[in-house]
Amino acid sequence: MNINIDEFLANISLISLIAIIGISLYGIFARPNIIKKIIALTIFTDAANLLAILVGFRRPPSIPPVLLNLQPSPEDIRYFTQVAVDPLPQALVLTAIVIGMAVNLLIIFIALQVYRLYGTLDVRKVRRLRG
Repeated sequence: MNINIDEFLANISLISLIAIIGISLYGIFARPNIIKKIIALTIFTDAANLLAILVGFRRPPSIPPVLLNLQPSPEDIRYFTQVAVDPLPQALVLTAIVIGMAVNLLIIFIALQVYRLYGTLDVRKVRRLRG
């Protein structure tokens, strides 16, 4: 039986990411504490970003998406398009990281205000105190 180590590691990474996404969704929907929900949401966004990076990954040999020749030949361009990693998911993930940090700060601010007004971070108690 011939096992390719690259495929094995890629499959393990994908299965781990799916498990992490599932656990974080459980934390978002099932935990009553707002802080635990924020932590689970952060883990979910990080796993989703990593999944987006894996979508743009190419099997080895792969090179960064930077063409170093100033005057490339058609063969250089053909080779570059075949082995270069897709830069679009990388750019989207960088944007998602910045937006995610801003959203996390907003949610943490809202959680602080909820604690200041209601004295608890338990969603069930806040729902009852809401009036």
